[in-house]
Amino acid sequence: MEFWRAGARGLLAVLLAAAGVSHLTWGRRGYRIVVPDWAARTTGLSKDAIVVGSGVAELLLAGAVAAIPRERSVGWLVAGFFVVVFPGNVHQWRTGRSAPMLRTDRARFVRLLLQPALIAWALWANR
Repeated sequence: MEFWRAGARGLLAVLLAAAGVSHLTWGRRGYRIVVPDWAARTTGLSKDAIVVGSGVAELLLAGAVAAIPRERSVGWLVAGFFVVVFPGNVHQWRTGRSAPMLRTDRARFVRLLLQPALIAWALWANR
């Protein structure tokens, strides 16, 4: 079982790192488009700052998954991050706004369904 968990952690770290890099580089503009207005108002941050902050968080979480792989709290942090960004994903689906790799209603809806799987993945892999 540990073999599968290690593989799941490695893949999770790669996914988080790729998402973080995309938020800071080629996907940055596209992600700004889908940040809900209420998120900017609530946090007092610009949409760009939210995108950059989430990218930095993803890179830090990827590093934590890789550096301290068996620490249960890392799994909880990653799962918590996935929970925190979920309302933005719902907003994106409801408004029909496109983002990198999420250009259709179907893709945006499937993304919503994957969120609970990502949460479970983070918790299971970092047990």
